[in-house]
Amino acid sequence: MALRHNVLIFLCILPFANALYKQWIPDTNFENATNWDKGSVPCGNDQVVFLAQRKVSVYVETAHTIAGMSLPVDGELILASGAGFTVREGGDPGCGSGVTAHFKDPESLKWFDPSMWVAATTIDDLHRGTYQFSVHEESVPCQFDDVVFREGTSFRVDVSSDHDVPVKSVSVFGKKFTSSFEFSQYLTSNSGKLQFHGSSTLKVGSSGCDDNTGCICDNSGNRDKICSNVKCDSLACKKPLHPVGHCCDVCGAIVNVEFSSSFNFESYRQRLQHLFLNQHKYESTQMAMSKVSKEQRLLRVIPFGATQEIQVVLLDQKTGQDAGKLAEALARDVVRDVHNHGLNFGITSAEFQASSGASSSEAAGNSAGVVVGAVLGSLLGVGLLAVVVLLYRRGIVKIPRMPSIPSFTKWKNSSDIGELGGTLDQGFDNPMFDKPTMMPEEPGLYGTEMTNSITLTQSGVHFVNPVYDETDFSA
Repeated sequence: MALRHNVLIFLCILPFANALYKQWIPDTNFENATNWDKGSVPCGNDQVVFLAQRKVSVYVETAHTIAGMSLPVDGELILASGAGFTVREGGDPGCGSGVTAHFKDPESLKWFDPSMWVAATTIDDLHRGTYQFSVHEESVPCQFDDVVFREGTSFRVDVSSDHDVPVKSVSVFGKKFTSSFEFSQYLTSNSGKLQFHGSSTLKVGSSGCDDNTGCICDNSGNRDKICSNVKCDSLACKKPLHPVGHCCDVCGAIVNVEFSSSFNFESYRQRLQHLFLNQHKYESTQMAMSKVSKEQRLLRVIPFGATQEIQVVLLDQKTGQDAGKLAEALARDVVRDVHNHGLNFGITSAEFQASSGASSSEAAGNSAGVVVGAVLGSLLGVGLLAVVVLLYRRGIVKIPRMPSIPSFTKWKNSSDIGELGGTLDQGFDNPMFDKPTMMPEEPGLYGTEMTNSITLTQSGVHFVNPVYDETDFSA
């Protein structure tokens, strides 16, 4: 009881969302050596060249000495306090003979490139560099995420899609935009036009995830764009796995968790982090946890709906034949933990698949397993009946006719009486009534009235009941 009470308190202080802070990695800063073709920041004897026909917004943090500069037709230099450029007469002795340093073209940097982003649960984790691993579709900002462009940097990003791109908020130069109206005004500024380009518009102001069980990222509509920027590695494991939302097969393990309404996404993520990933043996293992929609198929063929579950992707750093073994061991620990404590966290069952070919499932307590089994059995029975009815109505399946069974009355009448007007089958010879001559001739044997009231006909025997002497009945 104490464990359950502590768990409930823990859930109350956690946020109800699995939304993240997604930070754009590249920048167009002058001091970033990777932005120059020479691999270093230009010095006093270098000529600085920006491509004339390229648009660029460059942030300059400090003062620089250069030999000269060629500026683009459409661009800007954003100078921080104390930043600027000077030309030293006589050159810079520490700069060598000097070269022409070209600023790299940032035009090809795309919003839907998963390698361009890092993610963290909190803004503090983002500043500390405590990043989370995600499947490819969730590495790109989801509609519930806060997008961050680092303060003290500029950038250029191609936001091209078949539709507008919704996010919760966007932070640029330390200013956070939370409404579409406010952000659209920034996009019309000189910096906004140079930093954001492409066929789509960022829509700021989406509501956050208010479901304590987590929210589906829903970036599947941009899957082709996302995966076009991903290069998959060749794998050596026995049975590579394909996680939902990921562009590539992986060597590792996937744990699928079924949950109830009391499940808390962030609480369970932290449990896995502190209970398992903080262990020394698992410190090199990556975990991507997300809520996904899984299609339901009858007999693994006929789709009849979808259900939501939690997907936990586990990858290790091992290569070759050992790839995925450590992740599989971790998956077994997670499933075992669900069996022992899952009900306390709103988890009904869990199963894992590993790239070694191994798989397993555990219900969170015996009662939960029985309930789940009964529900699945009922759904299977109803589904089979629905399929049979559907196929019958379409004429694909025909139910054979049962042979007709004659009614008992009809059978009895036809067997006892025979055809109307035919010979009466008596079944045996009656020595008294079959022949008129066989009737006794003694006048007192039956009495005068009795012998006169009995008549033999072809269809049967008729007699007069002395009680109802005026009514003639046939038998």
